[in-house]
Amino acid sequence: MIELRNVAYSYGGAELFNSVSLALQPGSFHFLTGPSGAGKTTLLKLCYGELIATEGAVSIFGEDASRIGRDGVAEARRKIGVVHQDCQFLDHLPLGENIMLPMTVAGRKAEGADYLPDLLAWVGLTAQVGQLPPQLSGGERQRAALARAVISSPDVILADEPTGNIDWEMSQRLLMLLVELNRMGKAVLVATHDLNLIRAAKAHVPVRILRLRDRRLQSAGADL
Repeated sequence: MIELRNVAYSYGGAELFNSVSLALQPGSFHFLTGPSGAGKTTLLKLCYGELIATEGAVSIFGEDASRIGRDGVAEARRKIGVVHQDCQFLDHLPLGENIMLPMTVAGRKAEGADYLPDLLAWVGLTAQVGQLPPQLSGGERQRAALARAVISSPDVILADEPTGNIDWEMSQRLLMLLVELNRMGKAVLVATHDLNLIRAAKAHVPVRILRLRDRRLQSAGADL
């Protein structure tokens, strides 16, 4: 579905990483680790077309990301759910409308409204549907971000440090939501510093662990 082949990315004249190859296939679960500044967020952005590789090729659902243009990227993004690290919402809109934004923008608001109650129940936010984002806790915001990412039923879930600002109990809850999505056949790629989260995931699904370090993407092996 998404494939990177010998990809490099340079920023400000400096090469962030090179020779990166990665394939996200249906039902795969990947964790991406590495030190701060190694380029984990940049790599995720390459996967959903926010950035274009300076070398190599990125294929998104069979299309060359460097050639499909803005409209092509927008079309591909409908199949990709992204959970951003900062969980940005529109503070003047209630939670339900924030979660439905991808469907509203796509002209599918009625469809999203039909799906919203089940989705809110799945992430445990039914009671918060009318609350404004500033009223939510950190864990509630993270679960809302996941709900927004999956409301359009994407094939790929990309999550950037989704448990970075929440406690362990809430991290486990979010992890199990990602595991459920993966068991439905979704490809999942999670960038994280949390090694305990990775160990917990391995008890539930087969995972591939990748480390971005010294400008290369390396397999971390099983002994993590």
